[in-house]
Amino acid sequence: MRFKGLAHAFKALIAAFCLTLGVAATPVKASAADEIKIVGFGDSLMAAYNLQASEGFPAKLEAALRERGHNVSIVDAGVSGDTTSGGLARLDWSIPDGVDGVILELGANDALRGLPPEKTRENIEAMIVRLKERGIPVLLAGMLAPPNMGEAYETAFNTIYQDLASKYDLTLYPFFLDGVTGNQDLLLSDGMHPNVNGINTMVEKFVPVAQIFLSDIKAD
Repeated sequence: MRFKGLAHAFKALIAAFCLTLGVAATPVKASAADEIKIVGFGDSLMAAYNLQASEGFPAKLEAALRERGHNVSIVDAGVSGDTTSGGLARLDWSIPDGVDGVILELGANDALRGLPPEKTRENIEAMIVRLKERGIPVLLAGMLAPPNMGEAYETAFNTIYQDLASKYDLTLYPFFLDGVTGNQDLLLSDGMHPNVNGINTMVEKFVPVAQIFLSDIKAD
């Protein structure tokens, strides 16, 4: 018992000495709890279509943000062919509790199929509301309708993202394929999906907005 008491006294003495030097008695390690957890929720543009997972947008964006000093992980929850209706149906089980933020990227397949823009708006808004009810911040990645859909369709579709971002005070990236669309060097042979170089271009353009999003999450 005497030795045990001496051991406790010695530990207390060491701790007090460390405190006088302004250091902790036990080294402090970076905690996994400090990591910001993001889910990339979208369609084939998010899901590394015809690419390796490590070449997809979530993995590349995570790497780019980590290079800039952000302790962040980005999970790929993209499903090829998904519409906003499909996304709404799987939203709750695709985004688990404990997520710090969501990059919401859906709508391209709605436009390609000529689905009613008002329904696309309704679905995206419903997803935003559900996520906000769960206290999960949203970075909204916008999409543009193909020009062959006609001017009326373009106008109705292309205003969806800005309108909803303004209504719900969301961080907005106006066009997810910015810098890639129409550039065959950055697309797969289908002329629609980005290749590895296309993903790199998308990430480079997306990073500044993603950093704002992370700052807002940290501030909250």
